[in-house]
Amino acid sequence: MTKDVPPGNVLSASCPSRAALEVVGSKWALLVVPLLARQPLRNNELLRQVEGISQKMLTQTLRELERHGLVERIDHQTVPPHVEYRLTKLGHSLSEALVVIDRWAERHYAAVASARMAFDRRH
Repeated sequence: MTKDVPPGNVLSASCPSRAALEVVGSKWALLVVPLLARQPLRNNELLRQVEGISQKMLTQTLRELERHGLVERIDHQTVPPHVEYRLTKLGHSLSEALVVIDRWAERHYAAVASARMAFDRRH
Protein backbone atom coordinates (compact mmCIF):
# COMPACT_ATOMS: atom_id res chain seq x y z
CA MET A 1 0.00 0.00 0.00
CA THR A 2 1.39 3.41 -0.91
CA LYS A 3 -0.45 5.40 1.75
CA ASP A 4 -2.68 4.81 4.73
CA VAL A 5 -6.31 4.59 3.72
CA PRO A 6 -9.18 4.34 6.18
CA PRO A 7 -10.88 0.92 6.11
CA GLY A 8 -14.01 0.72 4.01
CA ASN A 9 -12.96 3.24 1.38
CA VAL A 10 -13.33 0.89 -1.60
CA LEU A 11 -13.27 3.87 -3.96
CA SER A 12 -9.59 4.37 -3.16
CA ALA A 13 -7.18 2.40 -5.36
CA SER A 14 -5.08 1.58 -2.30
CA CYS A 15 -7.93 0.17 -0.24
CA PRO A 16 -7.12 -3.44 0.75
CA SER A 17 -10.73 -4.53 0.26
CA ARG A 18 -10.31 -4.00 -3.49
CA ALA A 19 -8.45 -7.33 -3.72
CA ALA A 20 -11.40 -9.09 -2.12
CA LEU A 21 -13.84 -7.39 -4.50
CA GLU A 22 -11.76 -8.44 -7.50
CA VAL A 23 -11.89 -12.08 -6.43
CA VAL A 24 -15.60 -12.16 -5.65
CA GLY A 25 -16.52 -10.06 -8.63
CA SER A 26 -15.05 -12.44 -11.16
CA LYS A 27 -17.61 -14.06 -13.43
CA TRP A 28 -16.46 -17.59 -12.65
CA ALA A 29 -16.20 -17.12 -8.88
CA LEU A 30 -19.81 -15.93 -8.87
CA LEU A 31 -20.79 -19.30 -10.39
CA VAL A 32 -18.37 -21.63 -8.57
CA VAL A 33 -18.97 -20.41 -5.01
CA PRO A 34 -22.73 -21.17 -4.98
CA LEU A 35 -22.07 -24.66 -6.35
CA LEU A 36 -19.56 -25.39 -3.61
CA ALA A 37 -21.99 -24.04 -1.00
CA ARG A 38 -24.21 -27.07 -1.70
CA GLN A 39 -21.49 -29.69 -1.25
CA PRO A 40 -17.80 -30.36 -1.87
CA LEU A 41 -17.13 -31.14 -5.52
CA ARG A 42 -14.36 -32.59 -7.62
CA ASN A 43 -12.78 -30.67 -10.46
CA ASN A 44 -14.58 -32.62 -13.20
CA GLU A 45 -17.96 -32.16 -11.48
CA LEU A 46 -17.40 -28.39 -11.43
CA LEU A 47 -16.29 -28.44 -15.05
CA ARG A 48 -19.48 -30.27 -16.07
CA GLN A 49 -21.81 -28.02 -14.09
CA VAL A 50 -20.37 -24.61 -14.98
CA GLU A 51 -21.13 -24.39 -18.68
CA GLY A 52 -18.62 -22.45 -20.73
CA ILE A 53 -15.71 -22.53 -18.29
CA SER A 54 -12.45 -23.98 -19.56
CA GLN A 55 -10.23 -26.24 -17.48
CA LYS A 56 -7.65 -23.44 -17.37
CA MET A 57 -10.15 -20.87 -16.06
CA LEU A 58 -11.58 -23.30 -13.52
CA THR A 59 -8.11 -24.06 -12.20
CA GLN A 60 -7.25 -20.34 -12.00
CA THR A 61 -10.54 -19.57 -10.26
CA LEU A 62 -10.16 -22.36 -7.71
CA ARG A 63 -6.57 -21.29 -6.97
CA GLU A 64 -7.59 -17.68 -6.46
CA LEU A 65 -10.47 -18.67 -4.21
CA GLU A 66 -8.14 -20.94 -2.25
CA ARG A 67 -5.47 -18.22 -2.05
CA HIS A 68 -7.99 -15.82 -0.53
CA GLY A 69 -9.25 -18.33 2.01
CA LEU A 70 -12.64 -18.97 0.42
CA VAL A 71 -12.08 -22.52 -0.83
CA GLU A 72 -10.22 -25.46 0.63
CA ARG A 73 -8.59 -28.10 -1.57
CA ILE A 74 -8.86 -31.56 -0.05
CA ASP A 75 -6.45 -34.18 -1.40
CA HIS A 76 -7.58 -37.60 -0.23
CA GLN A 77 -4.11 -39.04 -0.99
CA THR A 78 -5.46 -41.93 -3.06
CA VAL A 79 -4.47 -43.60 -6.28
CA PRO A 80 -5.93 -42.57 -8.62
CA PRO A 81 -5.93 -39.02 -7.22
CA HIS A 82 -9.14 -37.89 -5.53
CA VAL A 83 -9.26 -34.14 -4.92
CA GLU A 84 -12.30 -32.18 -3.79
CA TYR A 85 -12.96 -28.52 -3.24
CA ARG A 86 -15.17 -27.12 -0.51
CA LEU A 87 -15.98 -23.73 0.88
CA THR A 88 -14.32 -22.56 4.05
CA LYS A 89 -16.27 -20.75 6.74
CA LEU A 90 -15.31 -17.49 5.03
CA GLY A 91 -16.45 -18.91 1.70
CA HIS A 92 -19.83 -19.85 3.16
CA SER A 93 -20.27 -16.28 4.41
CA LEU A 94 -19.62 -15.07 0.85
CA SER A 95 -22.09 -17.60 -0.52
CA GLU A 96 -24.82 -16.18 1.70
CA ALA A 97 -24.19 -12.73 0.22
CA LEU A 98 -24.20 -14.09 -3.34
CA VAL A 99 -27.68 -15.59 -2.89
CA VAL A 100 -29.04 -12.03 -2.93
CA ILE A 101 -27.22 -11.25 -6.18
CA ASP A 102 -28.39 -14.51 -7.77
CA ARG A 103 -32.00 -13.75 -6.87
CA TRP A 104 -31.69 -10.22 -8.23
CA ALA A 105 -30.28 -11.54 -11.53
CA GLU A 106 -33.08 -14.10 -11.84
CA ARG A 107 -35.77 -11.47 -11.18
CA HIS A 108 -34.34 -8.78 -13.45
CA TYR A 109 -32.63 -10.56 -16.34
CA ALA A 110 -35.48 -9.67 -18.74
CA ALA A 111 -35.32 -5.97 -17.84
CA VAL A 112 -31.53 -5.97 -18.27
CA ALA A 113 -31.82 -7.69 -21.66
CA SER A 114 -34.50 -5.24 -22.76
CA ALA A 115 -32.40 -2.24 -21.71
CA ARG A 116 -29.36 -3.69 -23.52
CA MET A 117 -31.36 -4.16 -26.73
CA ALA A 118 -32.77 -0.63 -26.52
CA PHE A 119 -29.29 0.78 -25.99
CA ASP A 120 -27.89 -1.23 -28.93
CA ARG A 121 -30.68 0.04 -31.21
CA ARG A 122 -29.85 3.64 -30.30
CA HIS A 123 -26.16 3.19 -30.89
